[in-house]
Amino acid sequence: MPKMSVGFAMVLLILGNIVAVFSDAVIKNLPTGAAVYQFVLFRQLTAVLMLLPFCLFNTKTRLFSHLKWHFVRGHVWLFGAIFMVFSLQALPLATVNAIFYTAPLLMLPLGFLFYKDTLTTPTITVSIAGFVGILVIVQPTQISLAAVSALIVAVTMATNNLLVRKLPQHHTVAQTLFLTNLMGIPFAFSLAIWENQPLDWYPLLTAASSNLFILIYAGICVLVYRTVEAHKISSAEYTGLLGAVIVGIMWFDEVPDLSFVIGSALIILPLVWLATLESVKYKKEIRIK
Repeated sequence: MPKMSVGFAMVLLILGNIVAVFSDAVIKNLPTGAAVYQFVLFRQLTAVLMLLPFCLFNTKTRLFSHLKWHFVRGHVWLFGAIFMVFSLQALPLATVNAIFYTAPLLMLPLGFLFYKDTLTTPTITVSIAGFVGILVIVQPTQISLAAVSALIVAVTMATNNLLVRKLPQHHTVAQTLFLTNLMGIPFAFSLAIWENQPLDWYPLLTAASSNLFILIYAGICVLVYRTVEAHKISSAEYTGLLGAVIVGIMWFDEVPDLSFVIGSALIILPLVWLATLESVKYKKEIRIK
């Protein structure tokens, strides 16, 4: 695959993050009282149908082999999807996205627990700053079930990212996403049956639209991260929070307050600082080699 410039890669990532925000906005636009588990089931099903052609075209690898960690990751993914709906329906779009951005912070202590990853002074500092940022945004006196739900989503996102290390290497990105969604369908179906709500086709269209936006974002990520080193462009990911603010204002008339700005800064700026440190460290290692 030919190399692309860092500038063009960052532009693509910015566009991808804006597209991803629309996935959240579509979910937030679900009508009050919509059957949540039915929607999550539709989301799993439409994702599988969208990804199936990309899996069928690849006949070089055995799709249904080594499924243990796909099964685990698929149910963590499903658990996160359920709480994502709860949080998006109750909180401003920008607030939810700010909490979602704590996933990279949560990966630091979780990586230590799961894999004994090294915790350095900068990583510990970034984690503490991010935790303070969450408290500033949600404010301890106003912590609600929706805020806890958003934080649970961030934990599932961090866990899913760490579980990637356990997945078999022979599966492509499309196959991995396909299996992640497929593994959760039986449990999602049982939840929808337990919910016992009348069948509603509107959530199906919403689920398909949400998945389309997310798959576009995932495709852009695969394209740019395969051609440009991650440390050079990953900071562009944080523009998604600005996109959430803009979409929240224009679509839902949600104007962020000062606590959101301060809290978001405590989450995002330390991550950018840590990414910069990692970039400098990477360049030094390359020079030594």
